[in-house]
Amino acid sequence: MSTGTVYGLGLGPGAADLMSVRADRLLRGASHVAYFRKTGCTGQARAIVEGLIPEGAAEHPMEYPVTTEIPFDDPHYKEVLAAFYTECVARLRALAQAGEDVVVLCEGDPFFYGSFMHLYTRLKGVVPVEVMPGITGMSAAWTATGTPITWGDDIMTVLPGTLPEEELVRGIAGADAVVVMKMGRHLPKLRRALAQAGRTGDAWLVEYAAMPGQKVTRLDDYAGETAPYFSIALVHGQGRRP
Repeated sequence: MSTGTVYGLGLGPGAADLMSVRADRLLRGASHVAYFRKTGCTGQARAIVEGLIPEGAAEHPMEYPVTTEIPFDDPHYKEVLAAFYTECVARLRALAQAGEDVVVLCEGDPFFYGSFMHLYTRLKGVVPVEVMPGITGMSAAWTATGTPITWGDDIMTVLPGTLPEEELVRGIAGADAVVVMKMGRHLPKLRRALAQAGRTGDAWLVEYAAMPGQKVTRLDDYAGETAPYFSIALVHGQGRRP
């Protein structure tokens, strides 16, 4: 019996028609579809492909044991997630070793701040694994602003909002264009970092890029003290132009 393949399927930022043709083809021919989700939720990746999964395909939800219940810098957080990924890998490996192909749904691009990379590193060399790249959420976010993110020789930096404030300040001050992800409750810290770097007036906040409810706001005009999970802050570059 030949070994099946595990496919990490980049779904793009949130609209099903922003998937690649290759990803769409693999999904429509899938017999096994796996995806991450919070307990009790559909999961964003699963919601994106509603109506596209073939009838009769087996679904394999992988439910996170924790999300924000434990601080990410707590050693117990790493232990719990490592055990979770090990269990997910065992399920996927068993299917592949039984000759079954498995599609794993991934928001955005599988190799860009995605959970799939934790499966990939554990599966690589054990069973065949292939990755289908996808449009990232940040690409959809800057497109939603209607303004190019980089010009000429602009340097762009991507920063997680979870970084310490002083690291955010250094990253923002040292770049021409900035993308900040993973904000949520870290928004007040980001505001302070932008102010220290002298970039507050240049910042935008995009909520739910390429999804229902997309909203684009200058950060100065954003009244909230927290931002939804699917939010990205942007500072556009202003570099060399012909």
